Amino acid sequence: MKSLLIIMLWLSCVCSALGVVYSAYSARQATQELESLRRESSSLQVESGQYLLEKSTWAAYSRVEKIAVNELNMKVPASNKTILVFKK
Repeated sequence: MKSLLIIMLWLSCVCSALGVVYSAYSARQATQELESLRRESSSLQVESGQYLLEKSTWAAYSRVEKIAVNELNMKVPASNKTILVFKK
């Protein structure tokens, strides 16, 4: 009876040790995935900033005006040709 109790306690210790090993392994895997996702997030934030800068460059008034004048042959109308419309 005593030997059966000792075997049961020994098996419990082994199972507990295996649980600790698995828990530590899972924690390491989760930490690695978290760091990978943080690096990806940082990279995406940099890329987003670059796109915002590019957007502001393409939408700059001086660029739009230059294209309107040079490529589309547009010009500012004379003041007597301008009509203001007011909404009540």
